[in-house]
Amino acid sequence: MPTAITIPISIFEVMIAYDKPAVRLLADRVAPIQALIEALAPWNVPVDEMELITAGKLSEQGVKFKIPSQAASFFFGAVSCKFTKDAANWSDADNILKLLTTALETLAKSTGVIFGKKETVLSLHLQPKTVSFKDILRNFIVPGILNLDPVPSEAMAVVTRWPKRRITIDGSAALANAIFLQTAREFDATVDFEEMRQAILNDELELFKLLDVEEVEA
Repeated sequence: MPTAITIPISIFEVMIAYDKPAVRLLADRVAPIQALIEALAPWNVPVDEMELITAGKLSEQGVKFKIPSQAASFFFGAVSCKFTKDAANWSDADNILKLLTTALETLAKSTGVIFGKKETVLSLHLQPKTVSFKDILRNFIVPGILNLDPVPSEAMAVVTRWPKRRITIDGSAALANAIFLQTAREFDATVDFEEMRQAILNDELELFKLLDVEEVEA
């Protein structure tokens, strides 16, 4: 029987590169800012929650809209944009997608940028209810490593990369007795969000099966 877990922390991110840099957005941001304020009005985005980021590399500078009602934010700069959603839940996937597509369509219309490849990152902190997270993670350590010391291991991690995919399984640094599980994927510009959603969901289901865990209500 799978180990019961809760997911106290879940963060979903989408980073989308432009097909070519739009350096003009470093100086002329009035049109997209106004357009986004109007388009995001249904989600009650206060003007005071908008942040102009002027520090760091040019690729890191831009405008960040915080959307408190959705525990989300949307950033756009000269080379890319980024959407972040805290407390992400699959039951809210349609609402998340509606907010994301509204922001992207508004940005494209108001600036003329063309979107390129997309990268998604789903970060979950899984907290077992009846066992130690270490007992779950030890199953992923090869016997040769475990046999180096008779004392049970205290920490362990697995990071695996493919050309357009990455998986991280580790102990959580944010929660006691919890597993940090992160899946990242890169998608071509032609891949639509519905296909992306299915791929991300399949990743989560496959990893939960591998870990032999099952989410339950807190």
